[in-house]
Amino acid sequence: MRNDLRDRLRTAYDANAEARDRRDYPKWKRNVREVFLNALRRGSLNRLLEIGAGTGDDGVFFQQHGLGVVCVDLSPEMVRLCREKGLEAHVMDVMELRFPADSFDAAYSFNSLLHLPKAELPVALREVQRVLRPGGPFFLGLYGGHDHEGVWDEDTYEPKRFFSFHTDEDLLRTVETTFDVVSFERIDVATEDPHFHFQSLILKSGGRPAGPCPPRGGSSWTTDC
Repeated sequence: MRNDLRDRLRTAYDANAEARDRRDYPKWKRNVREVFLNALRRGSLNRLLEIGAGTGDDGVFFQQHGLGVVCVDLSPEMVRLCREKGLEAHVMDVMELRFPADSFDAAYSFNSLLHLPKAELPVALREVQRVLRPGGPFFLGLYGGHDHEGVWDEDTYEPKRFFSFHTDEDLLRTVETTFDVVSFERIDVATEDPHFHFQSLILKSGGRPAGPCPPRGGSSWTTDC
């Protein structure tokens, strides 16, 4: 991402950090993170990296359930709010995670990587894979469903933010270059656009090769890969 786009994004989130911290957390988002928590429990995994941690709501949730959570975010104000909630948090760019290889059991990113240009997403995925231990699960959640890349003209934030939205097929093709896809689900977020939804993926770093996957015509599927 060009430095000017990163600067716009940082400024927008710094300016809106307090307001975002007061927002209600929708039930569907709570359900999504609960599903990932259950996956972590099944694997007896402990050390979690949250990428684009925002105000720290999810980080607190995972920490309260016994995980050692490390938060990173591009916005210093978001990092400040995370630290005030008792989380370890760092100002950091996903394109350059300042952690040694194999530092984390798992990773979690809820609606943060959608701010990357599409050409940068594979690079970010490889960086996440680098800091994950082999076989570590990675939750990736994005708004998408249709094809878009650029500053969102209807954005209420100033400066307006850059977004990349992927079709389901394009997103899956991209993530499969780096990770095995364990599960994929489309979640309706009640917008006027019938093609716009939340894309919820659980991915796996390395490990045994992906097994056969069911057809992707439905709203969700899982595999033992």
